[in-house]
Amino acid sequence: MNKIAIARALHVAAIVFWIGGVAMVTTVLLPAVRRLKSPPDRVAFFAALEKKFAWQSRGSTLIAGLSGFYMIDRLGLWYRFASPAFWWMHAMVGIWLLFTLMLFVLEPLVLHRWFLARVQAKPEETFKMIQRMHWFLLGLGLATILGATAGSHGFSLP
Repeated sequence: MNKIAIARALHVAAIVFWIGGVAMVTTVLLPAVRRLKSPPDRVAFFAALEKKFAWQSRGSTLIAGLSGFYMIDRLGLWYRFASPAFWWMHAMVGIWLLFTLMLFVLEPLVLHRWFLARVQAKPEETFKMIQRMHWFLLGLGLATILGATAGSHGFSLP
């Protein structure tokens, strides 16, 4: 059994699940909730759904991080972080760190309370901000996926 192949398969599956979930929330759930609910109801509904999804996101980012670190270490790819040609390696680690920080630290310790307080004062503006944040994170995720896929198959910037 090839451990690297298994790590790569787990890594790709975790990314598909994680960024695919961000895409679903951003492009389907948020627009639907915004059309169907009043501001206070929409925020409560979204918070309830996202709370369940957060555990799935945490699990998939954990698998992505562990499998990515395993492959970097086992394949001896640390040198890539010293070369701008492998910018997509930095992007993968950066987006992973951003989501990990948000999911494991900021959301449970800071953002959840801040969100609840802000939504009481400005529900419409808060929901718009959530949508913009999700679009930004989805854009970063997709750019990283495109760069990593192309880069790992030999494409480099001129």
